[in-house]
Amino acid sequence: MSGAVNPVQFLPIVSKGTIVPLSGTLVPAGFPSPAADDLEDEIDPIAWVVRHPSATFWWRVSGDSLVDEGIHDGDLIAVDRAGKRRVGRIVLALVDGEVTVKKLAKREGRLWLDPKSRGRDFAPILVTESTEIWGVVAGIVRRYEVG
Repeated sequence: MSGAVNPVQFLPIVSKGTIVPLSGTLVPAGFPSPAADDLEDEIDPIAWVVRHPSATFWWRVSGDSLVDEGIHDGDLIAVDRAGKRRVGRIVLALVDGEVTVKKLAKREGRLWLDPKSRGRDFAPILVTESTEIWGVVAGIVRRYEVG
């Protein structure tokens, strides 16, 4: 930690209730399967991620300490303050005045905030009495280049 205080800045996300078609065919991430054109349902992607709208806030990730968990620099994360803070979940916490997102772990009876990024030099953070766990990551949104 650098000791500098990061001001808490919530990203305003306005859900317009956009419903998009959802294919009834699962997309294999391994071997390809024959394509199907049928649509099974419709979905509001934001509502699918956000289970507790009044308790969910969006944050932009800075850094790459959770790439092994599929969370990358620049991703948007939905943090649910009503979510259950359990070992094994990704949480957003305030540590020494700085906001961080890490995986909650327990070792030798103590809670830790673990980075999950093999080959990089990130140290686990011991959860102390002054650590505030603000919420649980409920989902991520990542945007790719398309043009």
